[in-house]
Amino acid sequence: PKQRGILGEYFLEASLESVLSPNQYKMQYRFSNKEIVDAAVFFRDKIVPIDSKFSLEKYNLMQQTNDRMAKLKLERQFAKDVKTRIEETSKYIRPAENTTDFALMFVPAEGVYHYLINSENTSNQDMIAYAFQKKVIIVSPMSFYAYLQTILHALKALQVEESIKEVLKKIDVLGQHLTTYETYLHKIGKNLGTSINMYHQAAKEFEKIDKDIFKISKGKQGGQYQAFIVDKK
Repeated sequence: PKQRGILGEYFLEASLESVLSPNQYKMQYRFSNKEIVDAAVFFRDKIVPIDSKFSLEKYNLMQQTNDRMAKLKLERQFAKDVKTRIEETSKYIRPAENTTDFALMFVPAEGVYHYLINSENTSNQDMIAYAFQKKVIIVSPMSFYAYLQTILHALKALQVEESIKEVLKKIDVLGQHLTTYETYLHKIGKNLGTSINMYHQAAKEFEKIDKDIFKISKGKQGGQYQAFIVDKK
């Protein structure tokens, strides 16, 4: 089992190496509590945890026996083993440490994987449903690339959506600033309008004073003042 586990990790690393650059993933990624997942794929601020699981013993025995009852018993044991592997994988889903809200369970053997997704077997349907409930996606070497591309595109779309939300937030703040600016501008306009009215009233009074001086001096002084009209427009 240990050697199979090492082989599974090798297949996983080879699959990652073929589609990603070295800085986009890390083998044996360590979490804050010192637990280690077989691989982690990095996309911006998100981490996709991937664990390699090799449940082969019961599967091989199932393929080798022709005894119907023995085979049913082995199928139940195999299903139990796979559910345990699913639970082990789900513990690496840690949004608090920036992981996605799902994890990938990498099954290195194509035969085992195709047996798992065979919907004709009721116990398999239960396993897939259980994996879905635990937010674990089961993949094989052949399907891994397609799943990985789908996940990366989905994360990219999510990032774009978050960027749009951020832009909308900034537009909302800008709108608030413009509203405040408009309020103050309106107040300034009103104050300027009041000042202009007061100026015109004062100018009219000064015209009256000028006329009074003209009358008192018998035309020797005054009578020349003309107020400057300020256009409100």
